[in-house]
Amino acid sequence: MRTNSEIIIIEDDEDDRMLLKDIFESLNYPNKITFIEDPMDAVSYLADPVVNPFIIFSDINMPKINGFELREEILSDEIVSIKCVPYIFLSTSKSPENVLKAYHCKAQGYFKKESDFSIFKTVIQNIMEYWSKSLTPTNSLL
Repeated sequence: MRTNSEIIIIEDDEDDRMLLKDIFESLNYPNKITFIEDPMDAVSYLADPVVNPFIIFSDINMPKINGFELREEILSDEIVSIKCVPYIFLSTSKSPENVLKAYHCKAQGYFKKESDFSIFKTVIQNIMEYWSKSLTPTNSLL
């Protein structure tokens, strides 16, 4: 299984990156954490054959291309989509429209970015625990 594989976080906001970095450090997972600040770099990074991430966390409101458009690009890229990486949206928005859009583009989850560190940490920990036990087409073959 690839549970020790890279965790990709696509996030343009520096404060949110720092908060997520602190959360993952406090959870002490062995995974390498890779932050992608510019969503335009995400598909080419994910298409690299040596990159086989465990999970992708993505913001929605980003410059140049939003998270929904990025997800569509990832799904349309055969090299990246075949990797079957769980794709989780993290957003400050709880709007029903955004939640519907997220699941419309085949996201595996949509979670609100919590302002309280311990609550957000618990959310991330629960996501990680769930996906570490879930089989995907890629990791069930390993």
